[in-house]
Amino acid sequence: MISRIRGVVREIRGLQVLLDVNGICYEVFVPPSILRTIPERLGPGNDLELVTFHYQQLDMGRGVPVLIGFLNEIEREFFERFITVAGIGPKAALKALTQPIPIIAQAVDEGDFGLLRSLPGIGEQRAREIVAKLQGKVGKFALIQAKGEPPAAREEAATALEDEAVAILAQLEYKKAEAKQMVRAALERNPKVKSAEELLNEVYKQQRSATAVGSEA
Repeated sequence: MISRIRGVVREIRGLQVLLDVNGICYEVFVPPSILRTIPERLGPGNDLELVTFHYQQLDMGRGVPVLIGFLNEIEREFFERFITVAGIGPKAALKALTQPIPIIAQAVDEGDFGLLRSLPGIGEQRAREIVAKLQGKVGKFALIQAKGEPPAAREEAATALEDEAVAILAQLEYKKAEAKQMVRAALERNPKVKSAEELLNEVYKQQRSATAVGSEA
């Protein structure tokens, strides 16, 4: 079992870091949110140490050893808890962690289904299963200092939510510019909405309120 690996980064491709350890190159998969921080974590000569999750992936009837790398043991521990959710294996979890771990942990704790659904491969049902399984158990992971991560990570999630709501309104025959204005006004009124459905409910309340005011006038 390989629990930690240190070497020289020879290449980063896709979700893989190619580590040269004394002349032997290891392919280590790294979650997207962590991979983005790798360049600034490199030591002299592109030296890098990763804490690893080591498992056997079944491929054509045989076990293929796979390494998934993290910057510290706390990140690995979160990953290990994440894959305890039914239907989320190591491969799916690897691709899903596109947001920083503390942001995902906070979303789980707050029941933020909108953010969880925005993760690749995590739909409505899976998001609910994640919250049901992990809510109240991942608080410490929300305290991780997300160094090197874009400070606008939450804003990106909010933008995804806004885009989803605008797309739905477009299907309901609203013009795109009008839909954007309605959605943004609803977000200003209630910035704590956690899903496109909640956001559209705010839009409806807003429209109903405007209609009522117009009738009184």
